[in-house]
Amino acid sequence: METMMARFNAPETSAEQVMAELLAQERADYRSVYHDYADNFLAVSPRYGQFLYMMTRACKARRVVEFGTSMGISTIYLATALRDNGGGQLIGSEMERTKVAQARANLDAAGLADLVDIREGDALETLRDIDGPVDLLLLDGAFSLYLPVLKLIEPRLAPGAAIFGENAFDPDYIAYLNNPANGYLSQTLPLDEGRGNGFAVRVG
Repeated sequence: METMMARFNAPETSAEQVMAELLAQERADYRSVYHDYADNFLAVSPRYGQFLYMMTRACKARRVVEFGTSMGISTIYLATALRDNGGGQLIGSEMERTKVAQARANLDAAGLADLVDIREGDALETLRDIDGPVDLLLLDGAFSLYLPVLKLIEPRLAPGAAIFGENAFDPDYIAYLNNPANGYLSQTLPLDEGRGNGFAVRVG
């Protein structure tokens, strides 16, 4: 990850170039790619975390799904909003066991563990069983899985559900959201610019 981040910040390369390389690596073997990041503290920025809190409150969300829990920083913002909404459930998915343990410890320390179900393993398996409508979906895991995870959750998305993709550089994912036939309105967020943060609403 340090090498990838160094390339991301290098003036001679664009974010799109770096992400294209990473997407190619993921498509070959996303499990191995993300296992190499098991010790890295991958977290949203404070500004983006505050935005997630605000949107969860504005949506009056009761059920949130998070793909890519990492060590639980974004989870804390989302779960805090659920608590302030009067309660609800956040279902997260994380492949790395050490990150799951750290995220659970962080949520315990924040007093939010009762609102969160972190499922360890591949999201294409762990997120198959969602009991009830989903009001908000955060995609922040393996970039090449944004579209498969969206399609997996899609039957459960409530009308007007909000979908956030951090580092949403996958052209297939972007094209899917931008095709009116698929029932979304979508745009890039002017927030942490260059990070490819996208926002969509389920309208179909």
